[in-house]
Amino acid sequence: MDGFELNKVLCAILLALLIGMVSHKIADWLVSPVWLAKDVYQIDITEDTATQVGSAKAAEETIEAIEPLLAKANIENGQNIAKKCLQCHTFEKGGANKVGPNLWNIVGNKIAHSDSFAYSSAFKGKQGEWTYENLSHYIYKPQNFIPGTKMAFAGLKKGQDRADLIAYLRTLSEAPKPLP
Repeated sequence: MDGFELNKVLCAILLALLIGMVSHKIADWLVSPVWLAKDVYQIDITEDTATQVGSAKAAEETIEAIEPLLAKANIENGQNIAKKCLQCHTFEKGGANKVGPNLWNIVGNKIAHSDSFAYSSAFKGKQGEWTYENLSHYIYKPQNFIPGTKMAFAGLKKGQDRADLIAYLRTLSEAPKPLP
């Protein structure tokens, strides 16, 4: 290959790069993206476990009691809210575990109830059962109720939404636990 052929190859490469840069600038000029002011899906993350424990106690004191809200709970709305959970959980009897355990018969069952699911050590260390109040606190902020849980859900802040979801979860049983 002589010098003239080499020059033609190098010019072709430079021309291709120049066309790419110019088309990039024109594309940016034609289509300018609109950036969101805040993230659509926000995840609350705390850095210190001591802060988590302190904020868990504060969160327990500040969220409203769930029992009065359960009296006027809307099961259909709870079913719609539960659609957010379908990415990680199943709801049918004998359903498979996904990223999270199957939630059939969760209300009134013990915490970390499924033998076929690999719970985090923080979850395994939590004693008790899924009472209406415990479910409300967990759904409000999972990281505060069980610090160190793997569940990456920010939580439901509205009390009536939590009550609707819990009322729906209550129906997922052959013998639903009576309302308080």
